[in-house]
Amino acid sequence: MNRPRPNKSHAGEHTTAGPPGGLGTVLRHDLPASVVVFLVAVPLSLGVAAATGAPLMAGLISGVVGGVVAGSLSGAPLQISGAATGLVVITGGLVAEYGWPATAAITLAAGAVQLLFGLAKLGRMALSLSPAVVHGMLAGIGLSIAVGQLAVVLGGTAATSVPDNLTRVATMEVRWSAVLVGALTVAVLVLWPRVPRACVVPAPLVAVLVATVATSGFDVARVHLPGEVLSQVVLPELPSGGFGGIAFAVLTVAVVASMESLLSAVAVDKLHTGPRADLDRELIAQGTANAVSGALGGLPIAGGIARGSTNVAAGARTRASTVLHGVWIALFVIALGSVLELIPLAALAGVLLVVGVRLVSVRRMRALWRHGEFSAYAVTLVGVVVLGLVEGVLLGVALAALRSLHRLTRASVRVEQEPDGWRVVIRGSLVFFGAGRLVRGLRAIPLGQRVVLELHIDFLDHGAYEAIDDWRVGYERLGGHVEVDEVHDTWFSKATRGIPALRKTPLSPLPRWFAPWSHWQRHRHVTVPRPRADVDPMIRGMREFERTTAPLVRPFLAELAARGQRPRQLFITCADSRVVPNLITTSGPGDLFCVRNIGNLVPLDGDDSVGAAIEFAVEVLAVDTIAVCGHSDCGAMKAVVQGSTRPGTHLHTWLKAVEPSLIRFHAGGSDLPVVERLSVANVAQQLDNLMAYRSVREAVSTRSLRLVGMYFDISTARVYLVDPTRDDLHPVHA
Repeated sequence: MNRPRPNKSHAGEHTTAGPPGGLGTVLRHDLPASVVVFLVAVPLSLGVAAATGAPLMAGLISGVVGGVVAGSLSGAPLQISGAATGLVVITGGLVAEYGWPATAAITLAAGAVQLLFGLAKLGRMALSLSPAVVHGMLAGIGLSIAVGQLAVVLGGTAATSVPDNLTRVATMEVRWSAVLVGALTVAVLVLWPRVPRACVVPAPLVAVLVATVATSGFDVARVHLPGEVLSQVVLPELPSGGFGGIAFAVLTVAVVASMESLLSAVAVDKLHTGPRADLDRELIAQGTANAVSGALGGLPIAGGIARGSTNVAAGARTRASTVLHGVWIALFVIALGSVLELIPLAALAGVLLVVGVRLVSVRRMRALWRHGEFSAYAVTLVGVVVLGLVEGVLLGVALAALRSLHRLTRASVRVEQEPDGWRVVIRGSLVFFGAGRLVRGLRAIPLGQRVVLELHIDFLDHGAYEAIDDWRVGYERLGGHVEVDEVHDTWFSKATRGIPALRKTPLSPLPRWFAPWSHWQRHRHVTVPRPRADVDPMIRGMREFERTTAPLVRPFLAELAARGQRPRQLFITCADSRVVPNLITTSGPGDLFCVRNIGNLVPLDGDDSVGAAIEFAVEVLAVDTIAVCGHSDCGAMKAVVQGSTRPGTHLHTWLKAVEPSLIRFHAGGSDLPVVERLSVANVAQQLDNLMAYRSVREAVSTRSLRLVGMYFDISTARVYLVDPTRDDLHPVHA
């Protein structure tokens, strides 16, 4: 099977080209991508270290450990881990309060806590995040990256917050050499994918190389690495201070780093079509990496969306890219640092600028707007930009949770006037804080009227029940009449009997299609009897059909009326009221051509009614199946066994057609009760009787018609197939 090529997608979204493919995949895709990520990770690592007040070497250590250790164990293979950008403020505070060696020890302890999180399977909680929040986080981080790198492209340095970066952009003195480098980089990034077969080499790598070569000999700001970097390694020391404060610091670093990593993993998953992340394994990988980083004197580590999205955009396919980028940091920084110092900072900033802009997807915004989820997206985006990653996500989660709670507990209320009173149709979940709107609608109904409360609800708590019942009692006290008509469940009835509401139940689709009249016409709470002209349950049923069911089936019936009937089955069954052919075959109008009589008989003496139906079905309608369906507890079979019919009656004469079935019954043997055994033998006999019809024999001989025996057990609602050779039953297999 050919492996699909990577394809361009909408802004902020990328795809990967199928499953990992061994050394060829690593050399073609992961190796170039690792170089691109390495070029992005080095300045990020140094920048985070500088912003927190830690030694620059601490940032490089976190980059190496994040690539090699976290990458090797990661549950999100395409995620790139390194110095945690979401912990800049927290880490800076710890360095100021406890000093850098103690902060490294706190990082080590936080890694151990993360390991416990992963072993406790807490990583999956990130999957419950609303997609609107995840995409809002992506867009917020994208804007933060873009604004920060814009300051670098203009010749300045990036601050740690968007407001500060906006202030710098507005007040800084523009360095046109940096602007030209950044513009050149952005132009190459945009135009390179249009070059034929350009996907072989990632656009970011080409852009950085072009910018580096084009600016050789020019005075532009370039990557700066510290001199003897190994001399800056500072090993951890136990922090001094109160246990409570240190424990809180450890827990804070563990929780924030875990959130940043899990959110980044979920977000990176949305940028590619490869295997989904194992979030529990990712927590274990992050905990191990932080323990190692802290032990070596490195910064706290977390998965980063900036690096991860760059990795995906550069064409990475496996975790090899992640591990290799850590190896490059170790080798090049220690051995070939002078080569890195040739790269203009504005070129790296241009790469990140494009990455950030692509994370803001206009297409995604439109989709969320159509689905009513844009508010959570917008709040998360603004929160991440203004307040920070964790704060923005928490705001988005809170808003998404409130919206979900509102939707889950919101009931629609429709009040409509009928010829003989009023009907209030309530759908959804009824809980106490939505009862006020319902009661206001009920109180608007004029006094002294007949009111039907039609409940299509999947939950009713006690507060909502009391609100409805209080209104009902008061309305009837003033001369009105209230009927509570429960359609899908009996929440109101259970609340009246003091049965507590435990859990929501799914709304079944119009159960009155198959529920007997006694189920829904008598389960009404009528406190004041009132004579009705349409007491006939059939009249009530027809009114219910026209009101609720007819609008749903009208399109199907209109089509059937236009093209005529084309049933595929002739269904011969008993006239027993408990046997409903469309119910037990899950069929609808136009599917079954039915014949019903006492005992589902096909008389051998050529009954005109049954014979005419068979000939019409086979010769005119050209059905491909004739099914004979018997059932349990059959009154006709009981009458034959007990000999309870009076001679000279129509019923006695009709049931003489069962005599061949009796002979068959006595010849066979099974463990079924007598009446049920006769019912099964009777079905098998009717299949034989069908072969007495010429049209049936001819169609069966040409294989254009088949005969099927069925048996319906009413008490268990099970349908069986009848084996006519053994007069035995077999379950219907899927």
